[in-house]
Amino acid sequence: MDPDSVYQSFLECPNLSSDVVYSSTANASDYTTVLRAYIKNNRFNTTSTPKPAVIITPVTESHVQAAVLCAKKIGIQIKIRSGGHDYEGTSYVSNESSFVILDMFNFRSIDVDIETETAVVGAGAQLGEFYYRIYEKSKVHGFPAGVCQTVGVGGHLSGGGYGTMLRKYGLAVDHVTDARIVDVNGRVLDRKSMGEDLFWAIRGGGGASFGVILSYTVKLVPVPEVNTVFRIMKTQAENASALVYKWQQIMPDIDEDLFLRVLLQPVTVNRSRTGRASFIAHFLGDSDRLVALMDKNFPELGLKKEDCIEVNWIESVLYWANFDLNTTSPEILLDRHSDNVNFGKRKSDYVQTAIPESGITAIFNKLVELGRVGFVFNPYGGKMYEIAADATPFPHRAGNLYKIQYSVNWNDPDLVLEANYLNQSRVMYDFMTPFVSKNPRGAFLNYRDLDIGVVTGDGKNSYNEGVVYGEKYFMGNFDRLVKIKTAVDPDNFFRNEQSIPTLAGKTSGKSRKMMK
Repeated sequence: MDPDSVYQSFLECPNLSSDVVYSSTANASDYTTVLRAYIKNNRFNTTSTPKPAVIITPVTESHVQAAVLCAKKIGIQIKIRSGGHDYEGTSYVSNESSFVILDMFNFRSIDVDIETETAVVGAGAQLGEFYYRIYEKSKVHGFPAGVCQTVGVGGHLSGGGYGTMLRKYGLAVDHVTDARIVDVNGRVLDRKSMGEDLFWAIRGGGGASFGVILSYTVKLVPVPEVNTVFRIMKTQAENASALVYKWQQIMPDIDEDLFLRVLLQPVTVNRSRTGRASFIAHFLGDSDRLVALMDKNFPELGLKKEDCIEVNWIESVLYWANFDLNTTSPEILLDRHSDNVNFGKRKSDYVQTAIPESGITAIFNKLVELGRVGFVFNPYGGKMYEIAADATPFPHRAGNLYKIQYSVNWNDPDLVLEANYLNQSRVMYDFMTPFVSKNPRGAFLNYRDLDIGVVTGDGKNSYNEGVVYGEKYFMGNFDRLVKIKTAVDPDNFFRNEQSIPTLAGKTSGKSRKMMK
């Protein structure tokens, strides 16, 4: 479709005007500014990146309703962006020839009520803003969501976000009590009017498959006045493989107040390449209790009191966002562009059986051989084992020792380098096959990875394509998501490269098996 005619069509829609509709021809400089403002991966900020015909930046719910109804009438795909952190850019890039972006950054109101321990948070608010607004009103409340301060609430919660209080409180979606959404018919629905099936689906099934999330209502959680953080780094020469092996043994059952992430990275030490493990902790308690806990369960790491930093909860947020605690005030969390945007690729896996020490050594050696890929190991246990796999669409609960994030970052726009780094991530993914979950090999929706399958075309008969990635992300919850999708959006209006498909085009069990 011609961008000019799309722009004119939206301007003719009730409740929309040039104040909230941007076109690459009619108001080009503003269009470019708005488009780039929330691109959080420079892989999708090039001249060859597909661009939307128009961008709509709603300020009111009626703007959202109008945008949905107009896009449906015109017959154009709509992409919904709340923070722009989708790792594959699927909230603002498309494989379809024409599309528009509904950019929700104006929906960032945050209403924290300490008396009821609840908050209503707009889909376009960022996690850092939300954390700051809690901190403003209470030093003993928090929320168990992600560590990257500029991530948008809409995408993070609808995909099942998590953070350093995962083992104590579970996922962010485990604390959602209500939501407001615009459905395919342009209606504004809350939990009561949308019904429990749709409310279940948008708490981990990805909101962009079902409608436009306007806001979530969440329950806050208690946090102690004193928290403790630390970071200890060990190279292969310092027994890193044995330490990571032991970490696997102790984390599922250790005190749920402790979250101890491990980074595995290739590094240079004395001009030679080797592997290094970084153990990064957030403990909901003081350093004396943490040191005693580690002495009992993980003495090999050698944690000492002087390694620990005692902080309040908001300072733990700053620490985990890699800010210097000595020079950074919590107000930095109100800066919507306090992050560094570079080029990147992510993938994910789940480990259900401890990897032997020899396997950890082989992994280190492979990371060093490849040169650019790093790993993030996020431990489970605690609350994650207590919540049923079908309580929300996010299925990866009991039985998983930890989640792996594959991480590759770079700053050079060279396409040859990009191809090399993307290939490294895929080679490492293949290498990990014997160590990770199987049948299906699990993946995390918020670590979006188009390598594991996509829907082609307009997705009208997409079930057989969707089941390939859908069962990795959602396991046994996939079919329920498909049924809900078919009921609330039978024509597959809300779609992206990895959205929940409708039942249309589902083939028999025999041919579905062949598709795998």
